[in-house]
Amino acid sequence: MPKLPNMSQMMGMAQNMAKRMEEEMDALVVEGHSGGGMVTVSMDGHKHVKSLRIAPEAVDPSDVEMLQDLVLAAINDARAQVEVKLKDSMGGIAGGLPGGFPFGAM
Repeated sequence: MPKLPNMSQMMGMAQNMAKRMEEEMDALVVEGHSGGGMVTVSMDGHKHVKSLRIAPEAVDPSDVEMLQDLVLAAINDARAQVEVKLKDSMGGIAGGLPGGFPFGAM
């Protein structure tokens, strides 16, 4: 069984992981789409919407509910992509923990 680092080393490792995670969240940008690309949302790793593009043909004043649904779907698509990418990157970051513990086991 591998020797575990002392508490000070573990705290340092945790701080390094947090810093790397913050850097990855800052750098991450994804796009969510709906309506076959009629609505596009750009979102960062902190799940903040950075931009919203709506194709003119998606705007029908007699059917505002459809546009609202398309915007929500694009936001949810972007959010899901952020979650997947962050989960994947967390696994890579946590791979450096003693014993190779998976991140979810902590």
